[in-house]
Amino acid sequence: MTAHQPAFRNPQLSVAERVTDLLDRLTPAERLAMLHQYAPAVERLAVPAFRTGQEALHGVAWMGPATVFPQAVGLGATWNPELVRRVGEAVGREVRAMRAHDDRVGLNVWSPTVNLLRHPLWGRNEEGYAEDPHLTSAIAVAYTRGLRGEHPVYWRTAPVLKHWLAHNHEADRDTASTSVRARVLHEYELPAFRGPVRAGSVAGVMPAYNLVNGRPNHLSPLLAEHLRTWSEQPLVVCSDAGAPSNIAGSEAYYPSHEEGLAAALRAGVDSFTDHGEDSAPSVERLGAALERGLIGQEDIDEAARRLLDMRFRLGDFDPGLDPFAAEAAFDTPEHRELAREAAEQAVVLLKNDGLLPLRPGLRIAVVGLLADEVKLDWYSGTLLRGVSPLAGLREHPAVGSVTFAEGTDRIRLRTAEGWVSVPAADPEVAVGDRAAAGALDPALIAGRTDLAPLTVTAGSDPEQGSVLDLVDWGEGVLTLRAADGLYVSVAEDGLLRASAAQPGGWVIQEVFTLEPHADGQLLRHRATGRPVAVTPGGLSVAQDAGEGAVFTVETVRRGVDEVARAAADADVVVVVAGNDPHLNGRETEDRPSLALPPQQEALWQAAHAANERTVLVLSSSYPYAVDAADATLPALLWTAHGGQAAGTALARVLLGDVSPAGRLPQTWYGADAELPGPLDYDLIGSRTTYLYYDGTPLYPFGHGLSYTSFGYADASVRQEGETLTAEVTVRNTGTVAGEEVVQVYAVATAPSVPRPHRALVAHRRVALAPGEARRLTFEVPLAEALGFWDVAHGRWTVEPGGYELHIGSSSRDIRERTHLTLDGEPVPPRAVRAAGLAAADFDEADGVEIIDLSRSAGDAVTAAGGAPGRLLFRRCDLGTGGGPAVVTVRVARQEPGEGVLSLRVPGAGGAELTLAVPSTGDRYAYTTVRGELPVPPDGVADLELTVGAGVRVDRLEFG
Repeated sequence: MTAHQPAFRNPQLSVAERVTDLLDRLTPAERLAMLHQYAPAVERLAVPAFRTGQEALHGVAWMGPATVFPQAVGLGATWNPELVRRVGEAVGREVRAMRAHDDRVGLNVWSPTVNLLRHPLWGRNEEGYAEDPHLTSAIAVAYTRGLRGEHPVYWRTAPVLKHWLAHNHEADRDTASTSVRARVLHEYELPAFRGPVRAGSVAGVMPAYNLVNGRPNHLSPLLAEHLRTWSEQPLVVCSDAGAPSNIAGSEAYYPSHEEGLAAALRAGVDSFTDHGEDSAPSVERLGAALERGLIGQEDIDEAARRLLDMRFRLGDFDPGLDPFAAEAAFDTPEHRELAREAAEQAVVLLKNDGLLPLRPGLRIAVVGLLADEVKLDWYSGTLLRGVSPLAGLREHPAVGSVTFAEGTDRIRLRTAEGWVSVPAADPEVAVGDRAAAGALDPALIAGRTDLAPLTVTAGSDPEQGSVLDLVDWGEGVLTLRAADGLYVSVAEDGLLRASAAQPGGWVIQEVFTLEPHADGQLLRHRATGRPVAVTPGGLSVAQDAGEGAVFTVETVRRGVDEVARAAADADVVVVVAGNDPHLNGRETEDRPSLALPPQQEALWQAAHAANERTVLVLSSSYPYAVDAADATLPALLWTAHGGQAAGTALARVLLGDVSPAGRLPQTWYGADAELPGPLDYDLIGSRTTYLYYDGTPLYPFGHGLSYTSFGYADASVRQEGETLTAEVTVRNTGTVAGEEVVQVYAVATAPSVPRPHRALVAHRRVALAPGEARRLTFEVPLAEALGFWDVAHGRWTVEPGGYELHIGSSSRDIRERTHLTLDGEPVPPRAVRAAGLAAADFDEADGVEIIDLSRSAGDAVTAAGGAPGRLLFRRCDLGTGGGPAVVTVRVARQEPGEGVLSLRVPGAGGAELTLAVPSTGDRYAYTTVRGELPVPPDGVADLELTVGAGVRVDRLEFG
């Protein structure tokens, strides 16, 4: 450092010292400006501009061509942290390489998503890793370590975990509140975030749009109470896009934006992602909040300090010392090979009656709507190259021959004015390569007005009409595709054109429905909700909902017939079915059902009817209820959309080059009726996920078959201080090399509270040659493996008694069991006479929801819907000598009129107390009501509280 250089330019100083020096040199206005996503440059100090946020969920997204790895749920299906670490490293290297040529590419990456896949109808299921917190944490630690790098000072990229907290639904995602009881919070939701944060591999988190227990996640007190206690490193909290404005906007949680943003800053939000690149509204609102005293300068400075800490670690102020410049790489042979390896490891063999692997020289019919597709999702980059299942099998040297039948229905459309025709594409107008379109590629978001629209040609000859491929994606969602492969789309002028490379974009303009009409059918555009009409300028979305044209659909070719013909002439049929990640389940839209779309059901049935040697490959972002296919077909596989090498990987698995070893990262249920409601986050009460599900799943968590077999023997477990050490010998008992995913689950044999059937605590993916055996050792933290959250005393507890470790090949395929007995810590009764009773600390509940005690902190309980709700508190110590007779309850009621509460002590002769709750005029205006139990309870008893509609309960006191 020269005499003229400020201390923040000195790399020999600690990051904290450099941050302090720079912060001291910034004016209050400059510090405030840094709190927006797009922080401006400070030219007088040569501080560059900076933006938070770069999507990199399974490759660099939204910045053009990049290596596309399998979807996140596919990476979860590998159960292989080391592989995922290498993927994270490759993505980080590509971020750095792209950044070197385009400063729009950010180094603060908003990845990965660690929301647990609790509900398989979640529209963003593809973004998470698993329904289990241990597996999710392990994969997230690996991915973020790769993104971060191993340098002791500088970070390759700065990963931010999404989305804090309990975010697993898209419907009303910015206004709906999820009710999360204490045990679910501590045992299920928090561990997925805690692991990566404690590992030191993440820069921070992004709050979710939804509310938790009645309070917006961007105001979550848990950011301070938990997140920032897990690490000594400053953690950045980046808001989700537009969420700060929601606080006083759609959520109406505060009356003004100044109050809403001030509350978010006080809660711990550092970077405000709002109004795109325009920082003025956010800066003005925070500035006004400062003037009103809603926040202090220290709040602004603390947020700026955390943001600057991240920038120093990214080398933002030391461009000449970048340790990652030499390794920055893009689309290398190593990355291509890694994409293929990851896609291979993500394939899960669901069922196999001996048909797989396929023998060499076969004539294979490859059929289905996804057979010749490499589907991308909203967080994909643009493909540099892509291999579909069809191409992968055609390229494989062991395949005799390949025939293809997509299975789309081919139709013509006729109106009263004539036949619908698609003008020939103008060769002078480029429309892009549909195989290479990315999520934000202009060829995908087809707002084209320079192409000729669809028209109607008068006449009775069907040949005057154009042939269109019609795909029914289920739930009435249809796409239409012209002969040149481009999808019919609607631009801003409302005209229909064959212009889209794929369905895509934030608002999907390529989706239609056909609705019955007395004289035919109406063709309705889903995005606008309006029917299609015939206008002088061509087919257009009608200006009025009732002005649509009536269409007649003439089927030129049925997809099932095409598939049946191809299947009959083949030795084996590979049906590739699944979803388009932009339709029927995506960000902003939950899935309507677990069912495979009827058109795709019909295709595999037609293939099997013509050829019993039929394999169903499901390429999808989520599970399906395919019980009929499981009962009928000899072989089924699942893979998430596998990225650029998906087709090569699938062919190598089908032909036996690779023995499949992917495992399901979530339970596959047999029917929609087995699922809870989308907002029911109480997996303990609703008995969901593999942890609590009491039924028989279609395929269990951890399931996956192999082309070989594995034997387990000689399991043992020993306690060494606060660690459990489990061992087991695993042997490849088959004739081919393969990989086994050894899974270790913990079980409490006689718990005092409902505990999981078994909970994953360790796993390892191990490769074994035929006949090879290996002794595996697993070290597991005792408390985390065997403990639970004691709601009565607000602590993590390992109670005394018997425990088992179950070791096997899935959560329902247990091969070895070991037993141990722990002294533990007895759980005493609730000392309610001395400490009172918080209503939210219930043991069981029906018909209630947890809500915000105040706008800043705390939980209360109220009845859900219009009916009373019930809370049960077990083992309450009411004292001796007559026990407490007077009960005081802290309550609020916003609605006019009286509400009601009743307290019953079942073990004390049915003693019951009913209390009237007056209106307090505001949901946060609490008062106390008290009464005397007619029969004073004594000793330890259960308490049952019934909460009437409109009553908010904080706590109970006994005296």
